[in-house]
Amino acid sequence: MTQPSQTLDIVALGEAMVEFNQRPPSDANDAPLYAQGFGGDTSNAAIAAARAGARVGYLTRLGNDRWGDRLMELWQRENVDTTTVLRDSQAPTGMYFVSHDAQGHHFSYARAGSAASRMQPQDMTHWAESIASSQWLHLSGISLAISASACDTVFAAMAHAHNVGTRVALDSNLRLSLWPLARAQACISHAVSLCDLFLPSLEDMTALTGLTQAADIIAWSHAHGAAQVVLKLGADGSLASDGHHQRQVPGHAVTAVDATGAGDCFAGNLLGRLSAGDDLWAASAYANAAASLSVQGFGAVGPLPSREAVLKVLNAPLKGTFA
Repeated sequence: MTQPSQTLDIVALGEAMVEFNQRPPSDANDAPLYAQGFGGDTSNAAIAAARAGARVGYLTRLGNDRWGDRLMELWQRENVDTTTVLRDSQAPTGMYFVSHDAQGHHFSYARAGSAASRMQPQDMTHWAESIASSQWLHLSGISLAISASACDTVFAAMAHAHNVGTRVALDSNLRLSLWPLARAQACISHAVSLCDLFLPSLEDMTALTGLTQAADIIAWSHAHGAAQVVLKLGADGSLASDGHHQRQVPGHAVTAVDATGAGDCFAGNLLGRLSAGDDLWAASAYANAAASLSVQGFGAVGPLPSREAVLKVLNAPLKGTFA
């Protein structure tokens, strides 16, 4: 199949959601307050990439409701192409709540039966051209997990991307609240075999494989078919491998207030820089810096940094590690 001229750098597929993020109370006796925002891992990554200067599109289903309208407005403000977003009058737009305590951030979801979970392989008739006209297709473990039909749709999108020469990036984003571990292991392992770039986290891979050492996880990822791997290591930065060389990429010491969406910020900025021609190491360094900025504000979308802000961090001396 002949690939059309590329008009997009990245097209992401998955579920976008409405976010309610807990804010610190002004008084210990006050009831929790929640600020309304937006989230969804691949949507966050798409917006992060667009803020980095990439040409981005999004593939999903939204409810034909007020929240779906708000998400469309968000993407249009953020220069994310929405021409392939499908609206579903039979299902709602999903939402989630984020709470915070000494152990970190915690998620509660209201997404059962959401419009995005009703994605099906036939939707590819609306999405095939966008995938073919993009350098990268970005997906995640959540895209696979939200329903059996969404899982089938992800695999159909990956197969089409390979047929037309579009590279595939996969973020592990393991959520065991969405599916049993055995199914997650089977589906994510198969998806890794179909991707060009795998973006796992250490925590996800320990749960999936039992492996605890970064080098072993890199080896597992390559053995399962991923040509390139960038392992997110939290406070220790990231470990990038092109299958021939591995490089520890340091991050930046920051005071984190909310890690919601930090991995998505990393993925979007990494893909944005790869699309612009950076090598894997330079793109990983840029993504580390972007993620370090994203955790310094509340919510998934609001703190996603501009290119100017990331370049300011990259021009400063490294003081530690964070990704």
